[in-house]
Amino acid sequence: MSARRYVTVAALATSLLASMPVIAAEPRAVIELFTSQGCSSCPPADKLLGELAKDPTLIPLTLAIDTWDYLGWRDTLALTGHGNRQRAYSHMRGDREVYTPQAVVNGTAQALGSDHAAIERAIAQSRRNSATLSLPLTLTVADGRLTVAAPATKHHEANAEVWLCPVSKSVEVAIGRGENSGHTITYHNVVRRWSKLGEWTGKAESWSIPLADLKADGADAVAVILQDGNKSDPGPMLGAAMMSIDSAAPAASAKP
Repeated sequence: MSARRYVTVAALATSLLASMPVIAAEPRAVIELFTSQGCSSCPPADKLLGELAKDPTLIPLTLAIDTWDYLGWRDTLALTGHGNRQRAYSHMRGDREVYTPQAVVNGTAQALGSDHAAIERAIAQSRRNSATLSLPLTLTVADGRLTVAAPATKHHEANAEVWLCPVSKSVEVAIGRGENSGHTITYHNVVRRWSKLGEWTGKAESWSIPLADLKADGADAVAVILQDGNKSDPGPMLGAAMMSIDSAAPAASAKP
């Protein structure tokens, strides 16, 4: 096979793969780890999240918070909204459990982020609700855009929101001050921002966003969640999907 023929075939394969829908097996859980670079108890949880990220049935996400910035080190990955989200979960559960490292599982259960067994128990607890992750989301990349599709439900009218999160799969941070001073920690599936794609009311819907807008955040993956309730009153995760975008290319850009 000539070099030109090889390039042509490779380009065609890239084009086909880029335009294929990604329908992952129904995930067992979305795990949101609320962590901080200024928290001395967090590194074991950060390491565990990296291990959980290897499990294809899980969607583990790092939600860095700025709670501990006052100790002398400003978290380089923190988003102010993450602390608000953590408190909203506590209000929804009706407890005062807001701490680091804390894992919130499927939007309803919580566990110590460094305790693998406790996280598994939280997964089992959250799955008692039959609606949890019952709706498969489809992600498709074509013509430079990511399209998210949610199916219809036959059971009832819904009041849910669809959120898209550009994600960095691995970020290494050398911490210069605070409780973790002198340590270099790797954070996994770091959420860079939250973009509300729209609301879902039980009917089949789809949303589209330019792929370039996602990569502009330095992200190499994207997570999408369909969550009952709203930003200030979050409920169970009804659907979720995650895919890599570091090698995704617009189908139209492949040339012989």
